[in-house]
Amino acid sequence: MAAIESALEDHVLALTIDEDAVDGLILVKALFAAPMEPSTLRARIEAAGIQHPDISVETVPETDWVAASQASFPAFRAGRYYVHGSHLPTAGDDAVDLEVDAGAAFGTGEHESTRGCLLALDELAEHHRVDRALDMGCGTGILAMATAKTWQTTVVASDIDPSAVTTARANTEKNAVGHLVQVIESDGYTHPIVGASAPYDLITANILAGPLVAMAPDLADCLAPGGVAVLAGLLSRQADRVVAAHEAHSLIFDNKIALEDWRTLILRRPTDKQGGD
Repeated sequence: MAAIESALEDHVLALTIDEDAVDGLILVKALFAAPMEPSTLRARIEAAGIQHPDISVETVPETDWVAASQASFPAFRAGRYYVHGSHLPTAGDDAVDLEVDAGAAFGTGEHESTRGCLLALDELAEHHRVDRALDMGCGTGILAMATAKTWQTTVVASDIDPSAVTTARANTEKNAVGHLVQVIESDGYTHPIVGASAPYDLITANILAGPLVAMAPDLADCLAPGGVAVLAGLLSRQADRVVAAHEAHSLIFDNKIALEDWRTLILRRPTDKQGGD
């Protein structure tokens, strides 16, 4: 394996090597920056100690990969929200505009879990007041930006991934809500800013079922009386477990949004007068 890499590394843009566990055959795929004659390629591989290699060479057509990537993420609406890449214009109406490009961070809206959260926010905007909000596991920052634009309120957006934090900060500036959204790198609720800004009227968390269950006690501690939590990133078979984890900390299940096999859960913390009812 190392011999093949050494023989080709100065000539390729990308290289993958896979070995078939059954017959022991080695499949090498290499992308070259410039054309290479099969005879030259064969000579280099044989010099690395691989005798009689079976070689196939194909020409990769010129492709505008940026345009191809953008085309795979068309604009869409989710309730009052209009999500689009920078290559597309705004909706031109009274929709809440969210410009998000596909990238390394999760949350461009095309996934059912993100779309479900946007639909939940659209519903909440009709009757729920938000003065302080938290977006836990913010990814691109799409939910934090949607919250800031809908309620014109401050939002703490947190993610454990540094690249997501960088992306979210750039997106908040691009969407003109950088003054409302504070993006921080944090492992769950451990960052001092998360606690200092609590309690929250709204917490969004589009993560995974396991982390949602594990962080249920922290979420309950940070949610204001009468506050609402929108939870996603979970499948239908995981919904009951996530709900039970939060009900164990006095949250009340309100509603769910089903898109394909994905579920978005809406829970609330009762007011002091309501107690556990």
